[in-house]
Amino acid sequence: MTSTPPTTRRDDELVYDDTPAPPGRPVRLVPTPDGFWRVAGGIIVAMLAPFFGILVGSAIGAEDPAGRMEPLYWGFFAGAVIGGLGLVSIGLGARVLLRGARARAAEVEPEEGT
Repeated sequence: MTSTPPTTRRDDELVYDDTPAPPGRPVRLVPTPDGFWRVAGGIIVAMLAPFFGILVGSAIGAEDPAGRMEPLYWGFFAGAVIGGLGLVSIGLGARVLLRGARARAAEVEPEEGT
């Protein structure tokens, strides 16, 4: 057991939640760089679109058993096209990210001769 006495705070005491927080380390919120969300969304679309294309193609099915794979192929083809659009989005977002990084680096570099 412990020899520490229990707390004696009463439950009916007022608690002041509106008081300002004590001073401490400042928090600086930094926004995501331009193009980040375009790259992230493109990655998600490029990875998941072919899977959903196969899922939709297999759910549609075919009435003729001899050609039962045809909707599956069309679904995969549509998913691959949409996934290709995701790859384009990744490329465009990466271009914006790189250009922004170069622009920020150019602003930070000190001028020669000073």
